[in-house]
Amino acid sequence: MPNPLVIAHHLIWTAYGWWLPNDPRGSGSHELRNDVLAELGDIHFGRKKVQPTGREVRRFYERAAELLRHPLLTFDETERAVIADAFAEVVAREQYTCYACAVMPDHVHILIRKHKHVAEEMIETLVQVSRDRLIRGRHRDADHPIWTAGHGWKVFLDHPDEVRRTVGYIERNPVKIGFPRQSWPFVQPYDGWPLHPGHSPNSPYARRLREVGRYP
Repeated sequence: MPNPLVIAHHLIWTAYGWWLPNDPRGSGSHELRNDVLAELGDIHFGRKKVQPTGREVRRFYERAAELLRHPLLTFDETERAVIADAFAEVVAREQYTCYACAVMPDHVHILIRKHKHVAEEMIETLVQVSRDRLIRGRHRDADHPIWTAGHGWKVFLDHPDEVRRTVGYIERNPVKIGFPRQSWPFVQPYDGWPLHPGHSPNSPYARRLREVGRYP
């Protein structure tokens, strides 16, 4: 929609060593903070139009594993629960409204309603608190970065239909790799906000939708 009013953020970031800034598929990074990795290739911001083969991606990470300071990181079931507990703390403390979350072995998806915090601030807080929890629980050494550096990916959603599609996509993520569907207490069902029952048809958001023929 032209000049959209963002209503939710789909946030994605990866465990240490995964989807590096110079990943051959493209990335969400503008800079490479580790000069040692420069020999793997140049940075391409955003997803490349022509995607590499699976073999090329595997070869890239085989080479990367030899250069990284720590081994490629994956989270086991216990660690995924620790991460989710950290997210619950942040959601409660910052009063985020979370509509979906999937904590995967090597990355995270979380969907949060528009808030006074920008997307980058949300990711930074969730990353820091979950890292502290994992280190405090002795799941990783104190010098381990836990997460890949940077602010991950931010997808800005501007219509309830997009939020519903994204909720479904996030919920299916664990199932696609043979894991059970995840259910976290800090996630609440999406109620159609800001077109939820009882909303004002004259709100700025509703008026914007009406202008482009997308209301109700």
